[in-house]
Amino acid sequence: MFNTVKKSIQWGEEELTLETGKVARQADGSVIATLGETSVMANVTFAKAPKPGQDFFPLTVHYQEKYYAAGKVPGGFFKREARPSEKETLTARLIDRPCRPLFVPGFKHEVLVMCTVLSHDLVNEPDIVAMIAASAALTISGVPFMGPIAAARVGFSDGEYILNPEVDDMQKLRENPEQRLDLVVAGTKDAVMMVESEAYELSEAEMLGAVKFGHEAMQPVLDLIIDLAEAAAKEPFDYTPPDYSELYAAVKSIGETEMRAAFALKDKQERTNAISAAVASIKEKLSEEQLEDANLGSAIKKLESSILRGDIINGGARIDGRDNKTVRPIVSEVGILPRTHGSSLFTRGETQALVVTTLGTGDDEQIIDALHGNSRSNFLLHYNFPPYSVGEVGRVSGPGRREIGHGKLAWRALQAVLPAATDFPYTIRVVSEITESNGSSSMASVCGGSLSMMDAGVPLKAPVAGVAMGLILEEDGKYAVLTDILGDEDHLGDMDFKVAGTENGITSLQMDIKVAGITPEIMEQALAQAKDGRMHILGEMNKALSAGRQEFSAHAPRIETMQIPTDKIREVIGSGGKVIREIVEVSGAKVDINDDGIIKIASANGEAIQKAYDMIHAIVAEPEEGKVYTGKVVKLVDFGAFVNFFGKRDGLVHVSQIANKRLNHPSDLLKEGQEVKVKLLGFDDRGKVRLGMKMVDQETGEEVAPEKKED
Repeated sequence: MFNTVKKSIQWGEEELTLETGKVARQADGSVIATLGETSVMANVTFAKAPKPGQDFFPLTVHYQEKYYAAGKVPGGFFKREARPSEKETLTARLIDRPCRPLFVPGFKHEVLVMCTVLSHDLVNEPDIVAMIAASAALTISGVPFMGPIAAARVGFSDGEYILNPEVDDMQKLRENPEQRLDLVVAGTKDAVMMVESEAYELSEAEMLGAVKFGHEAMQPVLDLIIDLAEAAAKEPFDYTPPDYSELYAAVKSIGETEMRAAFALKDKQERTNAISAAVASIKEKLSEEQLEDANLGSAIKKLESSILRGDIINGGARIDGRDNKTVRPIVSEVGILPRTHGSSLFTRGETQALVVTTLGTGDDEQIIDALHGNSRSNFLLHYNFPPYSVGEVGRVSGPGRREIGHGKLAWRALQAVLPAATDFPYTIRVVSEITESNGSSSMASVCGGSLSMMDAGVPLKAPVAGVAMGLILEEDGKYAVLTDILGDEDHLGDMDFKVAGTENGITSLQMDIKVAGITPEIMEQALAQAKDGRMHILGEMNKALSAGRQEFSAHAPRIETMQIPTDKIREVIGSGGKVIREIVEVSGAKVDINDDGIIKIASANGEAIQKAYDMIHAIVAEPEEGKVYTGKVVKLVDFGAFVNFFGKRDGLVHVSQIANKRLNHPSDLLKEGQEVKVKLLGFDDRGKVRLGMKMVDQETGEEVAPEKKED
């Protein structure tokens, strides 16, 4: 019944298996990839004809983590998987980015790739397995895909690269300074197509070494996919790339002069309007048959590309007149918003980010529900890209894949320099509002985020800056690496290479390649050029602020921490939370306590913090023998007075210890509710507290020399 094909290799510490022919047989390509006991099913379907007038390649990639894969039931009211999580969105992008450039140029048929995590052993990350499964499914589906690709995760510890480190090692990256890298690399047999990384100030040489290590390590996986395809691949789809050479020649002859003049304009909006006018002029002069040609958009883009690329590769100036290594003018400002905890405005050319930092408490931490279990994050970075930032009118909705991806890139770049939670017990939320965009708004978010956090008083280990690099690579091997690319250079170029870091090293590297053929030499030059650009940007940022402020905003919460014995936690919380609620209500401060006995007290009012601290201290502390306390008389009896002197602790002042004279009854000197100064004399055989008053000056609270008792 089943025509199953199964191929396996030993890859690193685990066995990698690819299987097809048994599940999802109506899909064009279906593969289940298993590494260890982590299994991901990838299914590929594609339309056998393009939609009429389709002028772009409609590739859609979905990645889904099913909770049953880890033996869990989803949280929430409905108890089922719903909208994609951040992890699912980012993994879908990881799959899409290296695969998209490898489809035959001109292919505009709709393609759907769906990856589903079926089993997770909590050891092997499913994202790498999903990338391999998707590549294998595409390779056997018959779709015109010039792959396969493979992927690998690379760690770095004690100077050694690690292939596919375990989930726990990567989850504890921030907690373990020896684990200095989490890098995902994807590529073909001959070229690297994509890199995504989170690093802890690695050098350019160490990062390049990690990329090379990952590319070499994935070669057996590529061979495995080819073996599977030789046994199970479907017949290639009958597709011939469209020949629109005649159409392109017509477009070029009609519009090259006007288009070249448009690209000579340095202002983005002027250039955009001029290009639109040039395109409209071209269309006016084309025949009706040429206008209906689905390849018209491709022909116009090819003309734009040839003008921009030709000028650069032949040694001319870039669109805005810069050479290949110059960063656009930078203006850095901090503290621009009056009520926020920290703010900055970072402007680089026509790209601008307004970045705001908010300091919160433990209650504000993000709870992340994932296959490997629940976790909490005290650093959040959100990126927003409204239509007005590029002068457009558009629909405004929730964050899309692009916003989530750019925000995570900036998060990765900044997390390496954050102080430890034990040293800075705040939840940090950074929001980047892109107010203008013409290239590399994610790197502007990194720069603005660093400045904004320092303005809020976050003691960063070092400022962080980021720069986006581009590449023009011609078929004859000529190339040019571009520093601080514009939007058009990104759109029409061959590489988007983003590097962020401190003066000491790289904290994040993201690379997307649009052509196969990027050599290690080109990557090495791009990294070196990026370092020069990063150092320049850091110098410009330091003119505004070079370290975290010593004082918080008047509107930011202050947080004090205290450690109590774990056996006292119950007393601080009280039955049903009664005690801790009373502390919060009376003091006005927020109080958070964890299972280790660490208490965080937060308020913008220092007096509220001190009051809460004193109330908690009174509950958990033990009275010290020989120390003087201020108390209140709560009950008078024939033999003495009971005084509440330490939290809820009462002690007895015997009638003989009240004064240096004989008393008929304690009421001769005391009354209930009276405030008195008492000294802790000790404890009796039953642990009862013995207090004294006569040796303490009731005005000053100081001890006095004993006097002879009066008869």
